[in-house]
Amino acid sequence: MSKKIVNPEAWPDSNLQSDMPAALAQVPSGYADWLAELKTRIHTAQQRAALAVNRELLLLYWQIGRDILERQAQQAWGAKVIERLAHDLRVAFPEMKGFSRANLMYMRAFAGAWPDEAIVQQLVGQLPWGHNLVLLTKLKNPQMRMGYAQRAIQYGWSRNVLNIHIETRLLEREGKAVTNFAEQLPAPQSDLARNTLKDPYLFDFLGVGKEADEREIESAIIQHITRFLLELGAGFAYVGRQVHIEVGGDDFFIDLLFYHLKLRCYVVVELKAGAFKPEHTGQLNFYLSAVDSQVKSEHDNPTIGLLLCKTQNRVVAEYSLRDTNKPIGVAEYQLIESLPKELQTSLPSIEQIERELGAAGETET
Repeated sequence: MSKKIVNPEAWPDSNLQSDMPAALAQVPSGYADWLAELKTRIHTAQQRAALAVNRELLLLYWQIGRDILERQAQQAWGAKVIERLAHDLRVAFPEMKGFSRANLMYMRAFAGAWPDEAIVQQLVGQLPWGHNLVLLTKLKNPQMRMGYAQRAIQYGWSRNVLNIHIETRLLEREGKAVTNFAEQLPAPQSDLARNTLKDPYLFDFLGVGKEADEREIESAIIQHITRFLLELGAGFAYVGRQVHIEVGGDDFFIDLLFYHLKLRCYVVVELKAGAFKPEHTGQLNFYLSAVDSQVKSEHDNPTIGLLLCKTQNRVVAEYSLRDTNKPIGVAEYQLIESLPKELQTSLPSIEQIERELGAAGETET
């Protein structure tokens, strides 16, 4: 029986062909698929191993921090002991990083923030130490800290993205837009859609002034589409700007069109440089009807509209949406950052910890 000779171009690792014996270039049918499956298994195993190592390291840090807290409370340990501990651990484990005096202070704060070991093992232990430092130093409320930790795990946020979402108070703004989703969408989708929108939207990264009109804002959004999608939230995919639709021989143009992967629907975004007006909902309602008729497939859910206005009267917006037969949300946008960059934390800073330990250290001999 002759063996099938695979074209070198089709070999999964063709860059190895020059060093491969001719006999090894002869593979049976199905080998490439099997190799691809093995690679997937190996990558998965590597990821699981890395996650296990990270979880063990975080648990170790938590245990060290807990011990420091207990001994500080029971034996009045001061700054000198922490400094000595940092030195001794670095000497004992020169190949390991993370035993600086400052990091030991953070371990202490880490244990104080999460007194329940189960949370460390099941939640924050899935995040790198750098992510946990952001959570510790940026957030005051334990429940809010937990909420951001859960989102970071769910969406795989980098430390920088996590920091951006915390500084712009993402969770505090979610689900705050005025909508009629409860009346116009079925219950499971209406809840998800409502939580998908936020109020206000922060567009300070666009670099345009307060007096910018709709077209200037649109142009800036396209130039910063990655940051805009980040601000919109997970699941949004960009479709187009000034999307043309024809109705009865007349031409119309949608400001921005997106598709939401989880909601499985198109999202029409209309920008208004001024205050919200009731007639805006009529225009957007018309666009939604057109997209549902001309763009949406039978597998897509009803199209959702989002009106982004410079300002809005929430009561007026609620009245305007009551008898609108399409799912629409109304929210404000801010071109210049008005939220504080840094959030107060209930955890002490390194300097505060040092002062506290220093006071206790005055009793040391």
